[in-house]
Amino acid sequence: MADELLRERRGHLEILTINRPEARNAINLETATALSDALDDIEADDDVWVVVLTAAGDKAFSAGMDLKGFAEGKIPVTKNGGFAGICARTFSKPLIAAVNGAALAGGFEIMLSCDLVIAAESARFGIPEVTRGLIAGAGGLIRLPKRIPKAIALEMALTGDPISATRAAELGIVNRVVPAQDVVSEAISLAERIAKNAPLAVRYSKEVLTKAAEMPEQDAWPMNNVLFKASGETHDAYEGAVAFAEKREPNWQGR
Repeated sequence: MADELLRERRGHLEILTINRPEARNAINLETATALSDALDDIEADDDVWVVVLTAAGDKAFSAGMDLKGFAEGKIPVTKNGGFAGICARTFSKPLIAAVNGAALAGGFEIMLSCDLVIAAESARFGIPEVTRGLIAGAGGLIRLPKRIPKAIALEMALTGDPISATRAAELGIVNRVVPAQDVVSEAISLAERIAKNAPLAVRYSKEVLTKAAEMPEQDAWPMNNVLFKASGETHDAYEGAVAFAEKREPNWQGR
C-alpha cells in the first residue's frame, strides 16, 4: 500500500485516509491507484460493512487533481474507478465522506461519489474548473443536478464559486456539519450506527435507492420486489426475527 493512502480497520468499518496534506491532498496517480485497490479489496471483503473516507490535515479534503503529476503525463485515473479510483465506480457498501476541509474540483467530485457526508464547519465545496478553461469531468456535472436544484447546480458550475458547509447542508449535499475536530469521529459514529444493521439488508437498501432515483416508479417496483425477496431469504432475516422474539441483539452474519 502506498503512503498516499492510510487504511485502518475498526470492527466492520474501514477508514481510508488520503495522506498528502503537504499537497492539499491533491490526487496523483499513486493515490488514485491506492484508493482504487483499497476499494477493490473492501468490495470483496464480506467482513467490511461500511467505509469512511477522509483526508489528512485540516486544510483540505482534496484540491482535486495533482497538476504536477498531470504535467508529467501521470493521469490519476484507474480502469476500475475512473478519477481517483472512485468517481466512476459502482460501490455496493455505504461510503461516508468525512470532509475535513476544502473539497474543490476533483475533491468535490470525490465527495459526490460518497453516499453520506459529514463536513467540518470550515469546509468549502465547489467545481471551479471553468475558471481554468475546463469542465468538471469526474462526475460533478452529472451528480450535482441530481442532488440539488438545477439552477443552483448551474450557478456553481458556471461561476466556479464555492459554497460553505452550512450552505451545502441547506442544499442537502451534506448530512451534518460539525466542528473540525469532530468530523472523523462523527463520521465513524454514523458508520457504526449503520453497521448495527444487517449488512446485506443495508446493501440492498442502498441499491434500490440508488437505482430507483434513475428510473420511473413503475420500473423500480420489479427491482424492489426482487431485492425484497432476496433479503427475506437471507440467514440474517431469520436471525432478525428470532432475535426480536427472544428480546436480544441480533448476531448478523452477512449471509
